[in-house]
Amino acid sequence: MSPSFDWWGNKDARHMGTPVVVKMDNPNNWSMVELEGPLDDDDDESSFLDDGPMPAHRRPERTRNKNAKQLTWVLLLKAHRAAGCLTSLAAVMLGLAAAIRRRVAAGITDTDKSNKSTAKSRLYFCIKAFLWLSIILLGFEVAAYLKGWHFGSLQLQYLLVLTKAVDIKGVFGSIYSRWVLIRVEYLAPPLQSLTNGCIVLFLVQSLDRVVLCLGCLWIKLRKIKPVPKGNEPDPESGEGGFFPMVLVQIPMCNEKEVYAQSIGAVCNLEWPKSKMLIQVLDDSNDPVAAMLIREEVEKWQKAGANIVYRHRVNREGYKAGNLKSAMNCSYVKDYEFVAMFDADFQPKADFLLKTVPHFEDNEELGLVQARWSFVNEDENLLTRLQNINLAFHFEVEQQVNGVFLNFFGFNGTAGVWRIKALEDSGGWLERTTVEDMDIAVRAHLHGWKFIFLNDVECQCELPESYEAYRKQQHRWHSGPMQLFRLCLPDVIRSKISIWKKANMIFLFFLLRKLILPFYSFTLFCIILPMTMFIPEAQLPAWVVCYVPATMSVLNILPAPKAFPFMIPYLLFENTMSVTKFNAMISGLFQLGSAYEWVVTKKSGRSSEGDLVSLVEKEKKHQRGESLPNLNEMREEIKQEKIKQKKHNRIYTKELALAFLLLTAAARSLLAAQGIHFYFLLFQGISFLLVGLDLIGEQIE
Repeated sequence: MSPSFDWWGNKDARHMGTPVVVKMDNPNNWSMVELEGPLDDDDDESSFLDDGPMPAHRRPERTRNKNAKQLTWVLLLKAHRAAGCLTSLAAVMLGLAAAIRRRVAAGITDTDKSNKSTAKSRLYFCIKAFLWLSIILLGFEVAAYLKGWHFGSLQLQYLLVLTKAVDIKGVFGSIYSRWVLIRVEYLAPPLQSLTNGCIVLFLVQSLDRVVLCLGCLWIKLRKIKPVPKGNEPDPESGEGGFFPMVLVQIPMCNEKEVYAQSIGAVCNLEWPKSKMLIQVLDDSNDPVAAMLIREEVEKWQKAGANIVYRHRVNREGYKAGNLKSAMNCSYVKDYEFVAMFDADFQPKADFLLKTVPHFEDNEELGLVQARWSFVNEDENLLTRLQNINLAFHFEVEQQVNGVFLNFFGFNGTAGVWRIKALEDSGGWLERTTVEDMDIAVRAHLHGWKFIFLNDVECQCELPESYEAYRKQQHRWHSGPMQLFRLCLPDVIRSKISIWKKANMIFLFFLLRKLILPFYSFTLFCIILPMTMFIPEAQLPAWVVCYVPATMSVLNILPAPKAFPFMIPYLLFENTMSVTKFNAMISGLFQLGSAYEWVVTKKSGRSSEGDLVSLVEKEKKHQRGESLPNLNEMREEIKQEKIKQKKHNRIYTKELALAFLLLTAAARSLLAAQGIHFYFLLFQGISFLLVGLDLIGEQIE
């Protein structure tokens, strides 16, 4: 039955106020539709049905103000919405508590019970002890707040008198007054000194970021781009261009998810087959993985590809040992350049055509590095945040250093080396877990120059789980500190200029590898919570919010699509500072965890789309003999994608630090510290989400 509109013709009803239609199909989802106010008798009633609002000169004066009934409805609805939010928040917290209890009962944590003497255990113990101390201090603050005591702004002289006053009675009053005295006299001065030191380091590192961004802007405005000297080669004829002998290496270890598309992409590189040899360097200790990789190589051998398979039984030296063993083959002396691709990288067919020509008539050039692109950058929040960091790394850091210094850290893959430069620098060494950075530093000390090609991309895959990402970051941040200890004497004794020595020691190693994780962890995860409990130590709001927000904007500029994720990025970077600081300390002092090498887990999500493009390229270049292999490869990878759901872990360090920051946020609320409270609250929630690995749950 259609609704009645009798009220429209009722003269009395037309003066009862502005009607409000409230829709509450779901208690947690309501909406309100506000209709136009009533009309006067002399107004045209048909104007109410017009699409646009009534003109201001025709609108009665009383319709411009909301009446009491409408305001009451709005307030009630807002109160209902607030109650719904609180109910939802309570349900979320109960769910988190249930998840913690379930996973702890099942033993699904990252705690290594077999080795409790590691740096990770010690760091977790320190965070947990500080957490319990913070909870105790919060209890004192709550009790003092309930008693109406506000000692934070009192001067030391008044506190001395206060502690001796007769009116302070009771055990709690005596203890709390002495605690305030201790923190003002003994705790605040050293904490303020540490705070000032971290602020200076923070500003220096921020200035370095600004200089890098200005350098990138200069490159964009001047359109600076490395250009090869020779003409573009023709791979079909193999004549009239620069076609040296190129060795292509694919190191892998138990890469059952991604081996097929990597081998397929490399075998389709456009280069004369007589001048290219592909080495598949397998370190797999899984017999099934080794068998699958060997069979894939045999398929491409039958299709006409010049490819060989090498398998090591002993994984000594990990990736560096694998590459070193491959370079010792007798036939390597016939090749002039070597291109390297990790197992999850799929270079485009023209990769060698765009990189190798830069070596022509440039005898000082030792490395050409291409940019990474990611096939799963929009897979989840974790991959989006990783893409922000890596986009800044390639677009700004690598490009600026390549243009102005001819030096940057080799990324370990998607690059082409001059074999003579590798041999002149001492070859691959097994002394660190960052063999790529190691060879780049030694090559730079021997006078070799590097080129970074920002417009040449090689597709790869980002870690999609927090567990894999954390292990990757641990290796990436412990290795540089190992290398710094080992190569510092060589840098000082080298014959390069003083400016290059200073750049390598203070910028490349100290500022970007050591100072960054140190101040990030110390300032935002230690000092910031402590200033909430010791308000006498001042931490300016611009250090807590404005400068980090500005740096985050600069970091996101190379990835403009990620601007909506600026706040999660800022908080997540502080979350990861725990892992990065732990890794930096492990590498600097050569602790046991510094030499851990864990292969980053891949999902193979990029397989299908890339293989389709390979099939199209095969049709275009009329290489029909390898087409069936690509189709079979795609079907096999589709079957491998069907996996059982794994159990997510509880990450104990992040979880403990989450509750620590939430405790500090509660203390800040009591002290009415405004912006500090909201920052700590959001940061604590960020730690909490990471600690429970909810990102992984959303993926799976």
